[in-house]
Amino acid sequence: MKVGTDGVLLGAWADIEDDVAILDVGTGTGIVALMAAQRNAKARVVALDIDGGAVAQARSNIDNTSWRDRVECVCGDIADYKPDIKFDHIVSNPPYFMETSHSPNRARDMARSAESLPFEVLVSSAERLLRRGGRLTVILPTDSARTLRRVAFERLWLRRICSVVTVEGDAPKRVLMEFMLCDEPLMPRAEELIIQHRGGEYSVKYRALTKDFYLNF
Repeated sequence: MKVGTDGVLLGAWADIEDDVAILDVGTGTGIVALMAAQRNAKARVVALDIDGGAVAQARSNIDNTSWRDRVECVCGDIADYKPDIKFDHIVSNPPYFMETSHSPNRARDMARSAESLPFEVLVSSAERLLRRGGRLTVILPTDSARTLRRVAFERLWLRRICSVVTVEGDAPKRVLMEFMLCDEPLMPRAEELIIQHRGGEYSVKYRALTKDFYLNF
């Protein structure tokens, strides 16, 4: 699997600086788990994926970094995952395609299809695996984000939301959301992030958010 903008945005935007235990669900290449380990020197990170090939790739990537001793790779389904701890934060770039057609690449289908991680499973697993006050941060297309908000309503409270505009002037295509496991409703903080201006130049805000992860920034 390739490293995409969604993963970089998630890894950079998630508020993980004070967390001790972080779970990356659907880790793929391991990029979000590695970004969490890079940003937080005291955190232990679990990189979980249902696909054995993805876990092997993530482990290979992680082993080539200085954060390898703080990132554990686990192959398994989050619905069956039973760790010995509660997590401070769960981050996920979850699959969202609902089409039933499949390409010849079964692994890519699995990574992209919501059949492999239904939103109900993601929310119920977050309820089970997070400590009180723990958070779930995701990135999704705008329509899928609305679906997840409906599933999470009165179970996980939306704390922050960021609409991501790929090119200035266009409608947002992605949404970053942070939910909290708590008893009281929250008033979410809303913001917008523009990646590129019309002339092709990256925005100041996008550069500031991702500069620690792109060599050309």
